[in-house]
Amino acid sequence: MAIPPKSVGAVIPTEDGLASRFWIKFRRESVLSLYSPFVICLASGSLEIDTFRHCIAQDVHFLKAFAQAYELAEDCADDDDAKLAISKLRKGVLEALKLHNSFVQEWGLDFVKECPINSATLKYTEFVLATASGKVEGLKSPGKLDTPFEKTKIAAYTLGAMTPCMRLYAFLGKELEALLDPNEHDHPYKKWIGNYSSEGFQATTLQTEDLLDKLSVSLTGEELNIIEKLYHQAMKLEIEFFYAQTLTQPTVIPLTKEHDPARDCLMIFSDFDLTCTVVDSSAILAEIAIVTAPKSDQNQPEGQITRMSSSELRNTWGELSQQYTEEYEQCIESMLPSKKEEFNYETLHTALEKLSDFEKRANSRVIESGVLKGLNFEDIKRAGERLILQDGCTNFLQKIVKDENLNANVHLLSYCWCGDLIRAAFSSGGLDVVNIHANELSFQESVSTGEIIMEVQSPIDKIKAFDKIIQGCSDDKRNLTVYIGDSVGDLLCLLKADIGIVIGSSSSLRTVGDHYGVSFVPLFPGLVKKQKEYGADGSCCIWKGQSGILYTASGWDDIHALFLGH
Repeated sequence: MAIPPKSVGAVIPTEDGLASRFWIKFRRESVLSLYSPFVICLASGSLEIDTFRHCIAQDVHFLKAFAQAYELAEDCADDDDAKLAISKLRKGVLEALKLHNSFVQEWGLDFVKECPINSATLKYTEFVLATASGKVEGLKSPGKLDTPFEKTKIAAYTLGAMTPCMRLYAFLGKELEALLDPNEHDHPYKKWIGNYSSEGFQATTLQTEDLLDKLSVSLTGEELNIIEKLYHQAMKLEIEFFYAQTLTQPTVIPLTKEHDPARDCLMIFSDFDLTCTVVDSSAILAEIAIVTAPKSDQNQPEGQITRMSSSELRNTWGELSQQYTEEYEQCIESMLPSKKEEFNYETLHTALEKLSDFEKRANSRVIESGVLKGLNFEDIKRAGERLILQDGCTNFLQKIVKDENLNANVHLLSYCWCGDLIRAAFSSGGLDVVNIHANELSFQESVSTGEIIMEVQSPIDKIKAFDKIIQGCSDDKRNLTVYIGDSVGDLLCLLKADIGIVIGSSSSLRTVGDHYGVSFVPLFPGLVKKQKEYGADGSCCIWKGQSGILYTASGWDDIHALFLGH
């Protein structure tokens, strides 16, 4: 967007500063902007020049609005230091405006003055100027501000509306700079990327954030909430700006862009524990068992399933967990070849059979111990309904299953001992249509017997279930399969799917994958590389399973952007 002004001195904000907290809180909006087709194409160097020209032509509108907003903010500030800081920021924007003509001519933007402001740009500039004019919900109109302190609020609110733009472009500059090949001299947008990744622009961004922090120090909680809303609105308007750019070229994302339910079938598979959830479901079931178990001095009613006391349960769970962890690490170590191998799916499949045997033995110990006896079905259901899922997981799945135009199939493949726990977790989010493939607790009159009906307890079981589902699909449609997982148990499915996406940072998954020739590629750089390879006519097949490549995502927001965009 705006051409970066010269540095006005770097001031690093504190980690608990207001601007830093808001940036972290609204990470989702920065991710959606990063994964926009415009940014992906620009990063790849394949963005059509006319699209870039139309985007850059909006710069002058942003710059003028920013200069005017800074002027209004400076007038409202009652502190000399704040006035000076705002004045410097405004002068930087005015210098950028002077440089604009020479800057745009380099990209052949002779028509820039004739290019009208587009709707997304207009929304942001009107928002910034309205804020700087005091037209903020909960604030008196500018002409009726009684004290200098009330006017100072406008300066803080204005910075709250402008800072996100600065930080987002500083973020995009650094992300894109990291992907530039030092030996690549013909990237058409290298200078644009360099402008926003430069020390000067990064320093100006830091100072803008620091100024927002200082102007907000004396504000009330209600007034800080207003700044938060302004910050968030600005981030959402930035997303609108990027997705408003008209692209005529084929793009790798969003995956659902050209989805036709009459000819295409989208199959989304996911693990549950630590992929969808924050806590492993076995820990949830253990907690239910311990909390509801009788104390050692209590007599248990006749006719009911005999249970261990809560203290006995806690000790037994601890022993089972420790034994599992120790033997799991030993099993992983025993699976690894003496030296790293090239990727071969069948070789890895054979190696993971050893892990499957281990998982079955571990589950047998759980059943024999009796720790799952006496759990009430309603307690499990309530725990499932309160289960905390990963940020963005529920929202993504809701949008997928409720979009009738996608007609997508979603399957959960899980080692979880109790499918009812998963069903309760998803039904609370209106996701009853998700297909659950997991183990089940055996119940007598709504009380668990301690037995587990085993369906999916190993990597081999998971891939068998995956293959069976795929085989049941119609042959007259083009299937795109995506698997999302976090552990070694997901490895075969991750690799068999057209797109395998790893969430989390499992060291054992990385270790096994590295030894068997699996490549782990961060999702955003992977998409940029795919965009470079994408044929001009968009006809080439760019996703295929068993390639040995898995994509790593930092969270469900990345996955949301991949599938659905903003």
